[in-house]
Amino acid sequence: MPYQLVTIIVTLASHLLVLVYYLIRMAGMLQDGELVESQVFILWAIVIGATIVITIVSIILTTILLSIVRAVKTGTVEEDHFIVDERDKLIDLKGERVSYVAFSFGVFLSMLAFVLDQPPLVMFSLLILAGILGGISGNISKLYYYRRGA
Repeated sequence: MPYQLVTIIVTLASHLLVLVYYLIRMAGMLQDGELVESQVFILWAIVIGATIVITIVSIILTTILLSIVRAVKTGTVEEDHFIVDERDKLIDLKGERVSYVAFSFGVFLSMLAFVLDQPPLVMFSLLILAGILGGISGNISKLYYYRRGA
């Protein structure tokens, strides 16, 4: 399995974990009655930090684990060559485009919520959600393009 495909799958899994955590915490806050600024700010910091840390750590651990498995299978230790060709660059650009479109749509919805007299915390919470969903949609599209062979 190519390195780029492994990276996409691991990143997608980490984003999905963070999304589930975010939705559970937000649902709990909304169920309690209202959004409290201090709790929402702490949640935003946790979500942004966790997204960065979990993604980086999981990619590093997966790369190490796959290198060990490959070395055990083949019986030789060879360096991984992370070659990026034109197809990989094109798939990456297509995925980024999908990610930006999804995020832009989320920004539009969050601004619409603000215009419709929702509190500013709702708008900013929707912005964080749009960022996570934009990353997920971009990774799904990259995975689709790799599987399709585009």
